[in-house]
Parts: sequence; C-alpha cells; structure tokens
Amino acid sequence: MMQVMSLMSVAWLMLAGVLLDLLLGEARRWHPLVGFGRWANAIERRCNRGRARFWRGLAAWALAVLPLTALAWWLLMQLAAVQFWCAAAVHALLLYFCIGLRSLREHALPIAQALAAGDLPAARRLTARIVSRDTGAAEETDLAKAGVESLLENGNDAVFGTLFWFLLAGGPGAVLFRLSNTLDAMWGYRTPRYQQFGCAAARIDDVLNWLPARLTALSYAVLGDWRQAWSCWRRQAPQWSSPNAGPVMAAGAGALNLALGGAATYHGELEQRPLLGAGVAPQAADIVRAWQLVMRTTVLWLVVTLVIAWILKS
Repeated sequence: MMQVMSLMSVAWLMLAGVLLDLLLGEARRWHPLVGFGRWANAIERRCNRGRARFWRGLAAWALAVLPLTALAWWLLMQLAAVQFWCAAAVHALLLYFCIGLRSLREHALPIAQALAAGDLPAARRLTARIVSRDTGAAEETDLAKAGVESLLENGNDAVFGTLFWFLLAGGPGAVLFRLSNTLDAMWGYRTPRYQQFGCAAARIDDVLNWLPARLTALSYAVLGDWRQAWSCWRRQAPQWSSPNAGPVMAAGAGALNLALGGAATYHGELEQRPLLGAGVAPQAADIVRAWQLVMRTTVLWLVVTLVIAWILKS
C-alpha cells in the first residue's frame, strides 16, 4: 500500500492522524491498546513459566505482535484493492490509535497545575499515574523532575517513534512499533519475573527505537539550547542504562537548561541515577516547557515531512 502512495500522500495522512489525536484524544472505551494489554497479559501468564524463558519471551512477543501487524497489513491490502482512499483513511485511523500526543498533555499538565496551586498531595497522586518511582514523600522538585522526564522520554515512545515507523511502513508500521513499545513497558523490567522473559521484548524495542530516538534527540536540540543539548547528549547519554532513553532525555534536558536524573526512589529503595542536562532544578512551569518542546517537535516533524514531499514532487 505505502509503496504506491506518494510521500506527499503519506505526509498528509500523518498530519490527519496527529490532528485526530489532538482533537479526539484517546478513545475512552474500547481502546485497541487496552485490549492488546489484556491479550499480552494472557500470553505472559501462559508462557512465562518453566525453563528457557528468553526463548519463551521471544515466542510470546511474536505471538502478541506479529498476527495483529499482519492483520492490519492484510486489511489495508484488501481495502486498497477496492477503494484506494478508503485504505488511506484507515492508515490515518491506525496512526490515531497508536499515537499518544494529547495523552501526554492530559497526564502531565495537571501535575504542573497542582504544583502551581500548592496541592502537593494531588500532584503526588497524578505523578504516580505516569511514573514507576515512589511519589508518596516526593517534594515539588522531585515531582516536576518526574513530569519533565516522562514527557521527554514518552515524547519519543508515544509520538516520534510511531511517526517514524508510519513514514516507513504506514499504519502497519505504526502498529508494529506501538505494540512492541507497549510490550517493553509491560515486560521489560529487571525483576525476577521478567529478567529473562522480558529481555526479548526490551531488545526488540531498542532496535526499533534506535534511529527514532536519535532523531528525537536531534529535534529537541534544534528547538532548544543547541550547544548544551549536544554536549549533554555526547557526555551523559552513554551513562544511562537505556541506549535510547539516554540520548532523548540528555538532549531534552540540555535543550531546556534543566538538571534531571539523580536520586529517585523505586519500590522503597533509593537509586542514584546518572545526571542529565545542565542548569536549574525543574519547577512546575518546566513541565509546561517540556510539553511545549514535545509539541514543537511534532510540528517540526510534520513540516519537514511536507517540505521534503513537496521538493520531491516538484
């Protein structure tokens, strides 16, 4: 389907999918990713047992992701054979279901509003919904840091990685990336239960995310303090445990002139994480600044895609 579509058509469909997300937000009922989560949990309970858990995890990933990706591709092929623009609309609809731009805003900005109002208990509850660290005793700076870090990292995971794979492979590409990223979030923990089983999901997500993450980091740098973002990316990203989150968060923190990383409490234990960025500790208003950076990056990707498509068409 995507091979016979011009880049200009793909660019307009990408814009349509983003606008649908901004206008409608996540489906409140019957969201496909919620159903996928239940399907993945059922597979995990069945497969995550006994020996050879890495290979069981790889098989579980394939069973969860590949049939749905293939189904999306088959459906689009059938529609394209009947009505080209009907298939094109489904491409945009699949992108809408896979992208999470408005969701980032709806989860992060209320934290900034609660902090600005001095409502620390509400800010703690809201932050706990989007991060895995403990927030019960967190102070304003801790909560603001968590909000900024979540926006920067999930900007790549929920938005730009999905856009990248949509550009390469249309709706099925967006589905492949988003489902794989969801499994990494569900199974990619270094706990006794998931250490071996979730390794395959984590590594596959690393591969799919490698180039999108670096394009995201570059975009953050271009739209912020370029020199500091590049310096932080080069010096600090290798110290971060994730090969993709490191560049994204280091460049984003540097672009915003913020100091992120450092101490955080997970499951009752204090962890000293590498420092990211440079500058001041984040406050409530910096959550808004991080959201604005993600939004500007989205606009940048759309404009660049449309411009390249126009140049190639000329």
